[in-house]
Amino acid sequence: MSVLSALLDAARSGSVRVVDLTTPLQSSTPILELPEPFGQTSRFELEEISRYDDRGPAWYWNNIRTGEHTGTHLDAPNHWITGKDGLDVSQAPLSTLVAPVVVIDRTTEVEKDADYLLQIADVQAWEAENGPLPEGGWLLLRTGWSARGEDEAAFANADESGPHTPGVAPECARWLARETPITGLGVETVGTDAGQAPNLEPAFPCHSELMGADKWGLTSLRNLDQLPATGAVLVVCPLPIVGGSGSPARVLALVEG
Repeated sequence: MSVLSALLDAARSGSVRVVDLTTPLQSSTPILELPEPFGQTSRFELEEISRYDDRGPAWYWNNIRTGEHTGTHLDAPNHWITGKDGLDVSQAPLSTLVAPVVVIDRTTEVEKDADYLLQIADVQAWEAENGPLPEGGWLLLRTGWSARGEDEAAFANADESGPHTPGVAPECARWLARETPITGLGVETVGTDAGQAPNLEPAFPCHSELMGADKWGLTSLRNLDQLPATGAVLVVCPLPIVGGSGSPARVLALVEG
């Protein structure tokens, strides 16, 4: 039996599960809202072309309008000024789009502090228990934040000082970008950086460090509680937008057992 045949048999039998990590795209999907005077991304919209009517009697179809960074999406290196000469989303290596994935769970910490920031020591403690971060793989930060995904206000968790959502400490972002073999970082929140990232030094450290190191980001993930700490495979399917800084993506995980 070939390797691919064995994989298909395993998927059919349930010994390998396919877990969908994607937030469905609709008009109510939370988006990142920047303060004025910065430009804003578009919400997801469907524009009906025809629906079994005079405009097209036998078919239904739509135009879509959305931003590159709406819903579950992939951030390319050229998304940030530190990676402006880096790859666009259409150039994502296939070894990045299909890669090993590990999950670090900080839901307990985030329940206590919405502004929780992942530290280097947290990742090193995880490595001591689970082994090294995977070469060319993804690190996903599980925070439980996706449970808020149907309530835009709760998802943003904003007050007069801005959004309060978890993320990664600047020194940890720098370490992940420069000292570890991962290809990218994935999160459950609207962006890879914490809600209070504009106030960190440097501001938006995940974007600045990871994009500058030719690494990638994934946001608005769901169902991370269905993934093991190690051993799964991530499959990321963005649109290959030539020159694009990112793309909405269908993100799946292959999980044994």
